[in-house]
Amino acid sequence: MTSRSALDVLALPLGEFTFGPDDQWPGEAGLVVGYAVRHAGGVFLFDTGLAPPEPELDTFYAKYRVEVRPVLDALADAGIAHDEVTAIANCHLHVDHCGQNALFPNVPIYVQPAEWAAANEPDYTVSSALDFPGSHYVPVDGDHEPAPGIRVFATPGHSPGHQSLVVETPDGPILLAGQAVYSYGEWTATAGARDGSIDAPDRPAYARSVARMRALNPTRVLFGHDRRGWP
Repeated sequence: MTSRSALDVLALPLGEFTFGPDDQWPGEAGLVVGYAVRHAGGVFLFDTGLAPPEPELDTFYAKYRVEVRPVLDALADAGIAHDEVTAIANCHLHVDHCGQNALFPNVPIYVQPAEWAAANEPDYTVSSALDFPGSHYVPVDGDHEPAPGIRVFATPGHSPGHQSLVVETPDGPILLAGQAVYSYGEWTATAGARDGSIDAPDRPAYARSVARMRALNPTRVLFGHDRRGWP
């Protein structure tokens, strides 16, 4: 999953889980995928994956049979050193997308203010992903260009401050959707596909964000819970 251009996008497998009996897809396997964007100034990391096991997560991880992939291992397999990461954006601050932020002290982490507010409410995420020595969250309201050719793109709906990432290439934009669209099948309107709009907390906002993403006319779309990218 790379773009052969000045900006390279590399997929990072960051763990697996099993959907619970009360979920849309009971008993099926789920995936967590992050992305590293190589650019002239370093590596921009989009999502850090599941948090390492800790007592706060024991019940949750047992219920969903969570298997964590260390993000530093995923980066190393992609040929990226720890200190090459110069900035981060989590698509949102649920534990499966921001869980290893603490491995990057003093690295700016771009976050929507609405997401930061939600994450500081009880039972939203794991506290260690937010409050760690050297944590450096940078609030950005709406769209923002943290590096040339890389744009944080606001896509609320799945969460109050969900954000995607747009990577500009000579062939057109690559969209890292995060969980603003759950799967390849949802993007292509395939019958029976895993569809995040069904249980989105804010379905009107979700629909507006999907329309906004489609208006980009991306040449490629990559997802936070599906290894298959479009097209």
